[in-house]
Amino acid sequence: MPCTTILAGKKATFDGSTMMARNEDSPAGEFTPKKFIAVLPEDQPGSYKSVISGVSIDLPDDPMRYTAVPNALPDEGIWGEAGINEAGVAMSETETITSNSRVLAADPLVKGGIGEEDLLTIVLPYIRSAREGVLRLGGLLERYGTYEMNGIGFQDLREVWWLESVGGHHWIAKRVPDDSYVVMPNQQGIDSFDLADAFGEKRDHLCSADLIGFIEEYHLDPEMMRDEEGVPLAEDTAFDARGAFGSREDADHTYNTPRAWDIERFLNPRTFRWYGSDADFEPESDDLPWSLVPERKITVDDVKYVLSLHFQGTEYDPYGRRTSAESLKYRPVGVNRTNFVSLTQFRPDVPAEISGIQWISMGSNVFNAFVPFYANVTATPAYFAGTDGTVTTSNFYWSNRLIAALADAHMPECLNLIERYQKKMHSEGYGMLLRADAEFGKKKAAGELTGAGEVSAFLEARNREISDFAEKETADCLGKVLYAASMKMRNGFSRSDA
Repeated sequence: MPCTTILAGKKATFDGSTMMARNEDSPAGEFTPKKFIAVLPEDQPGSYKSVISGVSIDLPDDPMRYTAVPNALPDEGIWGEAGINEAGVAMSETETITSNSRVLAADPLVKGGIGEEDLLTIVLPYIRSAREGVLRLGGLLERYGTYEMNGIGFQDLREVWWLESVGGHHWIAKRVPDDSYVVMPNQQGIDSFDLADAFGEKRDHLCSADLIGFIEEYHLDPEMMRDEEGVPLAEDTAFDARGAFGSREDADHTYNTPRAWDIERFLNPRTFRWYGSDADFEPESDDLPWSLVPERKITVDDVKYVLSLHFQGTEYDPYGRRTSAESLKYRPVGVNRTNFVSLTQFRPDVPAEISGIQWISMGSNVFNAFVPFYANVTATPAYFAGTDGTVTTSNFYWSNRLIAALADAHMPECLNLIERYQKKMHSEGYGMLLRADAEFGKKKAAGELTGAGEVSAFLEARNREISDFAEKETADCLGKVLYAASMKMRNGFSRSDA
């Protein structure tokens, strides 16, 4: 999918959480209804078959419960996309990425392999750490191959990992530094890769077992000018993975690199020069850093804001007051065809049972708002789980689609309505979460909530309260936006009957 991802290590965030978030965007001209659900072990298939590729996979017989954000319509398969399992591990899949003809000729994509439709279902229910997720998916890629290039995130309370497929069967993965964040548009992103670590201690880097041989056999090293006294690949601590496996195409400079530039300039405004003839990085730069230490700690609001960006303050902003030919030059992060955003957060300062939070928004990010949910549950609220193909205000997905379509055409009249909606949703939703945390702590201290079922029931009740609040505020916002849009209809007339 044409998405945007941000990952943050625990020392880069405001409260010591690990964070992982991604927009799922449909292809141009498409909109995909989504729902937010919990999948129970008894509902997990023992034998999985992909709708798109037809690949069949026998799955382990001990799946765990997990949350997911699948397609509301089953015609193209599950597309689970993002979730947290009961062991406290999160997965986000996938960021469709690019490669080059050298890699794809050496290891062609596999028509009958695995892909985005399948990955959450065949990986997340079976892993107990982020690292274990990397290794499980890596093994599946080596065995079954893939029909598309993808980037996938894995996260637990301690660390965040990013895996990128390389051709049909190969892969690399890198641990996000604890003090840093990573931005991923739709292209191969890992820049410096420590092959010595990947084939040694495996502390921060992992890869397919034959990667060095693959690089050497097909001359994929962008620094092949190594002389006989140069560093061999097995000892290379700074291999140029982006140069070897990635792309530098004109399409990247309009579709991919500008999104990374827009996010990094917001989170690191003074670290580099982002504008002018002496800029360190520009929207079309191919060497934007894969990871950076943010200038200030990253918050949940920051994540939502950067995943809604549309080049504010630049001539590239499609909503800018002085619209020019440049305003449609680059693809913004906040695009009309976003299906949903999921931010998974593991908080270190609360009991393990309530550490995992999945923040959800649906529809175009410019106009929607985050809603937090406890992930340690057996069911999700109907307002979020009940999406189907019918346009209705009875669920969160379609309500937000309606708000966006109305407000986009009347941005000057609706902007303040959207901003007030977003601020109230975020502040009140976060407040409800904090109050529920405190209530949970009191009940635990009083000897209540002793079993897993009691814990889940308590958290499901709190989730319903948050959902009820979101439904009320979203309906209110829709009503106000509808009124503002109606007042700008071209067939209006100022005189009434009186």
